Amino acid sequence: MLMPHPAVLRRLLAEYETAAVKEPADATGEPGPRTRDLAYTLCVSTGTRDVRRALETARRHLADAPGPVAGAAHAGVAD
Repeated sequence: MLMPHPAVLRRLLAEYETAAVKEPADATGEPGPRTRDLAYTLCVSTGTRDVRRALETARRHLADAPGPVAGAAHAGVAD
């Protein structure tokens, strides 16, 4: 299975965790739209169907990945 680059996965995980804490739930108690979008993207990125499993998979993948490399955030991106 393909996995996103660790830097992309790290950013996605951080964005999800921030949104899950800061974004208010909707009237039914469900997560807000940004949190739902990030959960979906995490699931697609990790090949899972449940956000809890996606978070576990992402964290496990990042634990096995090498740390950030200087300048890697812009690698392959034209400015």
